[in-house]
Amino acid sequence: MDNKLPNTQRLLQIMQALRDPETGCPWDRKQTYKTIVPYTLEEAYEVADAIEQGDFDELHGELGDLLFQVVFYAQIGQEEGRFDFESIAGTMAEKLERRHPHVFAEQEYISDEELKRNWEQQKQLERQQKDAGNQSLLDDLPKGFPSLSIAQKIQKRVGRHGFDWQNIDGVFDKVQEEITELKEAIANKDLANTEEEVGDLLFAVVNLSRHLQFDAETALRKSNKKFELRFRELELILSKRNLSVDKASLDTLEAAWLEAKGRLK
Repeated sequence: MDNKLPNTQRLLQIMQALRDPETGCPWDRKQTYKTIVPYTLEEAYEVADAIEQGDFDELHGELGDLLFQVVFYAQIGQEEGRFDFESIAGTMAEKLERRHPHVFAEQEYISDEELKRNWEQQKQLERQQKDAGNQSLLDDLPKGFPSLSIAQKIQKRVGRHGFDWQNIDGVFDKVQEEITELKEAIANKDLANTEEEVGDLLFAVVNLSRHLQFDAETALRKSNKKFELRFRELELILSKRNLSVDKASLDTLEAAWLEAKGRLK
């Protein structure tokens, strides 16, 4: 490879070499769009994790890993005559210009709300133009998203068109309603309905997160990390007392948990 090439061009040439039918890497040659998807999702989450940790050296590398996923898809698309990296970049550039008339044209908006409303209208128009069958606001939802993210996207999309609670009090009431219905389903030993009510409660909590202007997936990821740190501290506390989680009593576990929380504050 020519190390004097611009880095983007060099990366594209490396990808071509990896996919070469005769001299390329056996693993890279046999990959398809579908087989790469798990790696793409993994890299996207590693980018998010690096940002949440504030590790910008790590972020630099993770962004490169994520870029490689795009280059990989672009190479397969080029081999099949569908698209290439240049056309992907061009399509994105056109979309950004089209969705930002207040920057690239002479259109002006008097508020952030008006700007967001125009953004959603433009996206809906693009969905309908792409597929004449797309008539619902919920057409074209990404099926591979985590469920929390899909729930928030659904709520955000319909909320932009007025299908939403007017204030957060209504959202809290809905959460309480779903808790009540879940308790009733459990009391009736109705397993199928219990699962449905758990889902409804999660959906309502996602809506609460959205109204508070938090991303539900990010919030839960932070809680997962917080629990992990506290639990590791609990294990350390028990270990110093020659105890393990399996052998400690519930009272001991509770005391160790509170101690762990106090230490990590």
